[in-house]
Amino acid sequence: MLKIKNINKTFITTKALDNVKLDINRGEIRGLAGENGSGKSTLASIIAGILFPDCGQMLKDGKKYSPKNMIEANNSKVGIIVQELGTIEDLSVGMNIFLGKEDSFTKFGFLNKKKLNNSASILLKKYGLENIKPEFYINELRLEERKLVELVKALYFDPDLLIIDETSSTLSQFGRGILYKVIQKLKKDGKSVIFITHDLAEIITYTDNITIMKDGKIIDTINSMKVDEGDIKKLMVGRKLKNKYYREDFDTIFAKEIILSIKNLNLKNVLKNITFNLHRGEILGIGGLTNCGMHDLGEIIFGLKKKASGYVILNKKNNYINNIYDALNNGIIYVPKDRDKEGLMTMSSIKDNIILPSLNSIQKKGFISPLLERKIALSGARELDLKMDSIDQLCMYLSGGNKQKVVLSKWLIKDPEILVVDCPTRGIDVNVKSSIYSLMEKLRLQGKSIIMISEELQELIGMSDRIIILKNGEISKIFNRNKNLAEEEIIQYMI
Repeated sequence: MLKIKNINKTFITTKALDNVKLDINRGEIRGLAGENGSGKSTLASIIAGILFPDCGQMLKDGKKYSPKNMIEANNSKVGIIVQELGTIEDLSVGMNIFLGKEDSFTKFGFLNKKKLNNSASILLKKYGLENIKPEFYINELRLEERKLVELVKALYFDPDLLIIDETSSTLSQFGRGILYKVIQKLKKDGKSVIFITHDLAEIITYTDNITIMKDGKIIDTINSMKVDEGDIKKLMVGRKLKNKYYREDFDTIFAKEIILSIKNLNLKNVLKNITFNLHRGEILGIGGLTNCGMHDLGEIIFGLKKKASGYVILNKKNNYINNIYDALNNGIIYVPKDRDKEGLMTMSSIKDNIILPSLNSIQKKGFISPLLERKIALSGARELDLKMDSIDQLCMYLSGGNKQKVVLSKWLIKDPEILVVDCPTRGIDVNVKSSIYSLMEKLRLQGKSIIMISEELQELIGMSDRIIILKNGEISKIFNRNKNLAEEEIIQYMI
């Protein structure tokens, strides 16, 4: 179906793709794996008409294929669900789904919104998404819902080739179930899929073959049935990774000192009477299904979302946390799940992002030293081994893993006491995951406290001292760290 010949792409000094050659067969599910920055998304963007190659050639069904934009790619039956957000805010769900195809609902120059919304409603129901209404504005939806709207939008064009770029990491089990059914249906219909994911178990299970990329080059293509996760990791990073990058201790060694108390927390129709304590030096995991309220809980603790009732209390000073200023002034920081929308200024430089929360502390008489700015930002970037051209590089050009490092770096230079991290390793490769887990372990040993909200059960089991499971907005169960704790045991308290 698709033949890629000698594709090259360079961004300033970074060689993103180096003489890439790839063949995708009709009816094939092709996995694409590699570390952050290996070139996967760049290659996907070129196939989908978002970027243009410096040189090389693509053939689709034996004919020259060189789309100038996504609409041309769609017209050639190639669709994509991009890694971050591929929807437009301040437009409705229906308008996003039919973006570029409004002519189908236009007569005498007027757009028939009722007809458009009815058609969108039929599509949404087809994929079990009746709860998402066509008239809703995209910015009213959660990240998962926006990604599912992108999926519906991509399928509307009836693509021969669908590229799924790091989408599953934003989805709950419900959303992943929809995605997997779509993949299998496309294969059954003789269509093809390029499936990009950092979830190695997932890529082995749902693909026919897996192509490994590193430093912009194709390393190898292997049959999914003949490899395990260890084989893929070794090809990705060029060396054998240790099998376990989670914590290897199973003793409860956090301090008895309670540093933060959550008391009788309520949020209308979301959270009910949430009460727990966070100890010094503890990694406290919060888990559950996507809609259980765990993400809202993180926002309330940091003061981003107003609670209906209850208290967030910093015990040492007996200070109440009611807003983000209270949180920041008391050494509490927050890393959101949606880093591109909520954690970064993607159109700004690495330097500006890292230094932003610290501007007040480094100014003297209203002036800020540019040299001091650069020194602090460079120190923060080096601390987390950020892969970059320079600290002046725009964040929009960074890989997902390096974007996350920028988000963490800007807060770590403030030396926080409590970190609230929501899905800290979402869309990140195994190597960067390992470094973030090592960082969390280092902070824990320094006496810092971490509330880790996660949709990955293995991550919760591997990193947490205690795990609080929420179900329908209430605490369903609290698990202590135990080497024999299994996912099956936790799941029964989630569903």
